[in-house]
Amino acid sequence: MTIQPNYVKEELLHELSESFRLNSQIPPELYSRYRIKRGLRNADGTGVLVGASRLGNVHGYILNEGEREPIEGRLTYRGYNVYDLIHGLEKEDRFGFEEVGYLLMCGQLPTRRQLAEFQHTIGLERALPDNFTEDMIMRAPSRDIMNKLAGATLALYSYDANPDETTVENIMRQGISLMAKFPVIISHAYQAKRRYFDGDSMFLHVPDPDRSTAENILHLVRPNGKYNDDEAKLLDRCLILHAEHGGGNNSSFTVRVTSSSGTDTYSAIAAAVSALKGPRHGGANLRVVKQFDEMKENLHNWKDEGEVADYLRKILDGEAGDGSGLIYGMGHAIYTKSDPRAVALKRAARPLAEKTGFSEEMDLIELVEKLTPAIFAEKKGSDKPMCANVDMYSGFVYKMLGLPRSLYTPLFATARIVGWMAHRLEEVTTGGKIIRPAYKPLAKSVEYVNLDDRG
Repeated sequence: MTIQPNYVKEELLHELSESFRLNSQIPPELYSRYRIKRGLRNADGTGVLVGASRLGNVHGYILNEGEREPIEGRLTYRGYNVYDLIHGLEKEDRFGFEEVGYLLMCGQLPTRRQLAEFQHTIGLERALPDNFTEDMIMRAPSRDIMNKLAGATLALYSYDANPDETTVENIMRQGISLMAKFPVIISHAYQAKRRYFDGDSMFLHVPDPDRSTAENILHLVRPNGKYNDDEAKLLDRCLILHAEHGGGNNSSFTVRVTSSSGTDTYSAIAAAVSALKGPRHGGANLRVVKQFDEMKENLHNWKDEGEVADYLRKILDGEAGDGSGLIYGMGHAIYTKSDPRAVALKRAARPLAEKTGFSEEMDLIELVEKLTPAIFAEKKGSDKPMCANVDMYSGFVYKMLGLPRSLYTPLFATARIVGWMAHRLEEVTTGGKIIRPAYKPLAKSVEYVNLDDRG
């Protein structure tokens, strides 16, 4: 086994690290102010306060005279409204995931020169270590690609000449490398799954250092390696919208917890991948897709509002769907009137749906989005605002792009890696203490009973 070459030039690494220190590092005294309050629930009901962050922020309502007042959802990355970021990219007709990765990890948007150098470095870093695919992926293929992604991430530790150092420069270098390699790992893991578990042919393409992340994903996954610009741009927007969602989400907090212990980058990110795998987190879009599969099989007329509404009532009553009584893709813990990720993805998906013959299916999804809030209020007697969340449309986008379902959650991880690395940088540089949760002990003291005296 050989150590993989490092393609990140020292000059670039220094520039990126200094950008992080100047634009995003939180002063220890400010961070400790919130550390003291750990364990106290936020007044707005968003959760238990565990620290402070300059990264993503999620807005779904405001407090007015102590009451929660619903508002249109807003998601910001380093203070930038995600709508503005996407609008700017569309105006200039550019790919933007790498730029968003720079913003999240470094704290500011790059200049044209900085972005070009960053993209070039990512392109060089895409290559996996020699024989990595054969030794770490093909020899032990997995039915679930998320498990293989977590294992491969841990394995990369062995190919790193400096895996344990927790300086900003070293973590930044590792973050760029993981951002570059995730698309290759998941595509090769998918091909191994096809070969060993699905009985299909395996197509291993070489990543292209000159293409964007979105383009490489489509190139690596598709048997013929071909795609068009509209498809790649839509996937790019999907990656941007999944890149970060505040420190309160389960996998990002997992990065924070593990990083606070002083562990290495590969261990922290592998833990985050494992957290994201869960169906209550990253696997939620699969539940949405399966639910719509069932709806399409049982509905006679997808456009009949009355028939669709009756079927949604059956789902809520546990008589249809998976019996859980949940309409997947609807509702969010914080967003009330709208989830900006769902709004942006829906707008981006419509043109491709019309070009590829998926218009009727998208009409059904939008009809479910329209009908569910009133039916939920009717059945549950609740006046709580409800909107479609990002999972309502992300799985549909992946389906339109011809991406296999086994890659839906790994694609989420491929996007979220930049958010995870940004949270790791922030926690390592400002945390200072291990995150140690507490639980109320409920077991009462009992006396030990000898083995022969136990009933």
